[in-house]
Amino acid sequence: MEVVIQEEATGCGIAASAALAGLSYGEAKNRASALGISASDTSLWSDTEYVRKLLRDCGVSVSPTETPFESWERLPDKALLAIKWRMEYGKPFWHWVLFVREGGQAMVLDSKRALRSNVRQDFGRIKPKWYIEITN
Repeated sequence: MEVVIQEEATGCGIAASAALAGLSYGEAKNRASALGISASDTSLWSDTEYVRKLLRDCGVSVSPTETPFESWERLPDKALLAIKWRMEYGKPFWHWVLFVREGGQAMVLDSKRALRSNVRQDFGRIKPKWYIEITN
């Protein structure tokens, strides 16, 4: 799986969806827009339904619930992770990243443009709150 870099400061959910669906950021953004989803809408990174809706539209199936993070070893082979989880004005916010295990190697695909490497294995620095399993 290839990482897709977010083209907007708040486009991590769109970028993660694009990577899972094999689309470019622009293609995923156009699909999101047709569904009424915009990176500028804070609900995209404080409510899971927007990403779930975009993924369904792209033919990607996910588990219906969020699972609390316990350990890297217990993660499924593909999952959306909520990292940098915090409360702002009484509302939860997070950054979406992808966890993938391919060929026995685990990695996090982080769409943030400013990173030196968007393929991360610095698991000690990444603090997931919960995840959504990718089921297809």
